[in-house]
Amino acid sequence: MANNTGYQDIEDCEATNKALYKFYAAVMIVIFILALPLNASVLHLFIFKLKFWKSNTNNIFLFNLVLADILLIFCLPIKAYNYIDGERRSDKDAICKAMLFMLFLNRGASIAFLTVTSIDRYFNVVHPGRKNLLRALKKSPHISILIWLLLLPLTIPTMLKTFECCNSHSQLPNGTKEDTLVKDVVDSMREVVFFSQIIIPFVILVYCTVHIVNRLRKKTVGDTTKLRRAVFLVTSVMVVFSFCFLPCTVARMVLLIARVKPWPEDWQDKAAVAFDGLMVLSYVDCLLDPLIYCFCSTKFKSIYLSSYFPFLVKGNGVPLDSSTGNTTQPSRNNVI
Repeated sequence: MANNTGYQDIEDCEATNKALYKFYAAVMIVIFILALPLNASVLHLFIFKLKFWKSNTNNIFLFNLVLADILLIFCLPIKAYNYIDGERRSDKDAICKAMLFMLFLNRGASIAFLTVTSIDRYFNVVHPGRKNLLRALKKSPHISILIWLLLLPLTIPTMLKTFECCNSHSQLPNGTKEDTLVKDVVDSMREVVFFSQIIIPFVILVYCTVHIVNRLRKKTVGDTTKLRRAVFLVTSVMVVFSFCFLPCTVARMVLLIARVKPWPEDWQDKAAVAFDGLMVLSYVDCLLDPLIYCFCSTKFKSIYLSSYFPFLVKGNGVPLDSSTGNTTQPSRNNVI
C-alpha cells in the first residue's frame, strides 16, 4: 500500500500546524480562566443561596447544567497542554480514552439539561393545563440522576478497543480484515453517539422554539411577560446551541467523509485541523450557559448581582427587573 506512510503520518497525534494549535490552546486557557470562576459562583449560588434541592422548579435542572459545565471545564487544561506540546490528542491511550469519556459524558449532560429545560418551558407555555410526565418528575431530583445514568451507556464506545490517537475510521496500514471490521463497528458506534447527542436535541429545540413563538403571536390579551421570557429562553438556547455545537458537527461530518473516501492527505489534515478548532469553539458553551440562567428569570439575575456585584445594585439593594422596569425582591422560592 503506497499511501500507508502518508496515512500513518495523518493519524499520528502530532499536530502539523503547531502555531495554530498553540493558538487553540490559548483560546482554551482563556475560556478556562473565565468560565471556572463564573460557573463556580453560579454553583455556589445554587447550593448556598437558592438551596436547589428544596425547589420544585427548574433550579434542579440548571444546577445539573452548571455541574456538567464545570466538569467539562476541568478537561480544558489537559487538552491545552496537548496542543501546546504539539499533539492533537494525548498519545497515551488511557488519557485519550479518559478525556473522550469526560467530553462525551459532560457535553451530553450539558445538552440534555438544556433540552429538558426548554421542553419544560414548552409545556408550561404551550400546554399550561396539561399533565405531563416531565412536570411530575421534575418535582424530584431523581429525574436528574436518571438523565446522568442514561448518558453513561453512550460513553461505552469511547472505552472499547484501542484506537490510534482517538481517531475514527482511520486507515490501518497493517491491519487484518477482522481488525478493520471491529474497528469500523466501534468507530461507527462512537460517531452515532456524537451526532445523536447534537442532532436529536437540536430538532427538539427547533420544535419547542417554533411552538412557543407561535403561542406568543396568538396571545392577544392578558399578561404576555411569561411568554416573552419563555421566548427569550428558548431563543437563547437555540443561539448558544447553534453557535457552539452545529459548526463542529458539520466539520466532523466533512472529516469523516474525507477519511472514508479517502480524500488526499493534505485535505484530510486540513479537515482535522478545522474540526479541532471548531471543537474549541464548542467549549464557549461553558461561558454562555450562565446567560441562559438569567433568561430563565430576572430574579436569578437579581440574587446573583446582589450576592457578587452589590455595587451594581440600585439604592435599596434590589436590582432592577429588566423585563418590567420595576424592582424585584429576590425570593428563594420558585426562583427559576
